[in-house]
Amino acid sequence: MKLYSYFRSSAAYRVRIALNLKGIDYQLVPINLLKGEHLGETYKAMQPQGLVPCMQLERGEVLTQSGAILAYIEAKYPQHPLMPEDLMEAVKIRSLIDMIACDIHPVNNLRVLKYLSNELTIEDEQKQQWYRHWIEQGFEAIEHMLAADNSPSTSPAFAMGDQVTMVDVYLVPQVYNALRFKVDMQPYPRIMRAYQACNNLDAFIQAAPENQPDSTL
Repeated sequence: MKLYSYFRSSAAYRVRIALNLKGIDYQLVPINLLKGEHLGETYKAMQPQGLVPCMQLERGEVLTQSGAILAYIEAKYPQHPLMPEDLMEAVKIRSLIDMIACDIHPVNNLRVLKYLSNELTIEDEQKQQWYRHWIEQGFEAIEHMLAADNSPSTSPAFAMGDQVTMVDVYLVPQVYNALRFKVDMQPYPRIMRAYQACNNLDAFIQAAPENQPDSTL
């Protein structure tokens, strides 16, 4: 199994976390987005959008889009389940991960930020303002949902309880990027509690951008 990844890609980061949590062996293949390797003919033959991550299974099948890859991993490898069996709990988790994957991440990923700079000639400060706006809007709603019915003293360590779920898999990369772009995280104590708890686990530490082989390239 090969995972085509870029160390700072939130979407690839999610998949690395899930693979580590489930103890799945895989070969990481770095794709340098800054050098345009994702736009080469070989890579686009596998991933026509030219995006990361992309996963190639042992029999040659190719999976694209982090959500689809994570759904495959969860179904194929039931150990350390990241989605609950209870329908309503699963729907709550789906709602939260969609807020990250569909509402926050798409307007703040690398290709959007590059388009703002290169095509629309947006100044760096304006780009930072753009980034912070969407992060803060999304995190405000997520914080409210995570904190509902839980006092600060009794709220669980992870996003949805005392076990890691798919919400943590999506949330940690998004918080990592927010901190990188100097977003003030003080208004989101529940989010930060989950982030810090996750980053004490080996699966998250090993998946972190700074611990990837392409982080120094």
